[in-house]
Amino acid sequence: MALAATIFKADVQITDIDRSYYQQHALTLARHPSETSERMMVRLLAFMRHADEALSFTKGLFEIDEPDLWRKDLTGAIDLWIEVGQPDPKRIMQACGRSRQVVIYSYGRNSELWWKQAEPKLDRARNLSVISLPPSVCQSLAELAERNMQLQCTIQDDQIYLTAGDKAVQVDMGQAVRKSTEAI
Repeated sequence: MALAATIFKADVQITDIDRSYYQQHALTLARHPSETSERMMVRLLAFMRHADEALSFTKGLFEIDEPDLWRKDLTGAIDLWIEVGQPDPKRIMQACGRSRQVVIYSYGRNSELWWKQAEPKLDRARNLSVISLPPSVCQSLAELAERNMQLQCTIQDDQIYLTAGDKAVQVDMGQAVRKSTEAI
């Protein structure tokens, strides 16, 4: 018998001063049994950074042809493809061919090694941005994870301030960018 996903609810208030985006989102995240709290919270961070009414979580780990998040236009074409982790460069090059913009949120203790090996293969991608999150940030994000979350997210000058009750996490996105081909 396969283990079922654990459902997490997140009520997120987003104040993105950089993009003039001010919205509240009631999100449901299905956490795969093999997914860690760090990975789930990095997915949530990616959502907050690119928040849009058309941005949605996909089946991700359950479906190999889908990213973790995507935004499609009204014709069904993929406008934004977001991957979390250390994806295979071949998969990312295919995603770059299918989407207008691809963003990878890399994290974990092997993130540096992954990037060192993947960079030469991904160098020719012209619509790819890679963000490498430090382990300390990911650990702090994981500590915010609860089955029912109330989060406030403020984004200004490439800084993300995330609070939940008396806990707070700051992410300097300017220092996390490894490769950027377009404003994200």
